[in-house]
Amino acid sequence: MQSQNPIAQAQQSLDHVHNAVSMAESHPTEQMIEQAQNSIAKAERAVAQAAEASDTPNAVQLVQEELEQEKEALNKLL
Repeated sequence: MQSQNPIAQAQQSLDHVHNAVSMAESHPTEQMIEQAQNSIAKAERAVAQAAEASDTPNAVQLVQEELEQEKEALNKLL
């Protein structure tokens, strides 16, 4: 099994965030919001690791911007 590069891992984490935030928007229960917050925390760590390890800052920036958009969407529920 080949390990993913840090950008791919960050993008995958971001996909999980998107799904979790979408679920929280559809079903704004405390549990769904908490799951989305946990996904965001994990994605933030993945993006930080990608930023350290990547030689493609534009890709990292795009992932960071998408993550910020998801965080804003979740914050509207709080």
